[in-house]
Amino acid sequence: MLKWAAIIAIIAVVLGVLGFGELAGAFIEIAKALFWVAVVIAGALAILGFFVYKKVT
Repeated sequence: MLKWAAIIAIIAVVLGVLGFGELAGAFIEIAKALFWVAVVIAGALAILGFFVYKKVT
């Protein structure tokens, strides 16, 4: 998911340089949303992994 966020952010930068400001703004918002979704999923998996590890050992 972070890979997609980075790709979309690069597309937003290119669109911004080419003068498509509105479209670039939309793409950067999508990239930010994907980034935060990835952070939340990674945090949830880390917490779950910690608790599962405690129960297994």
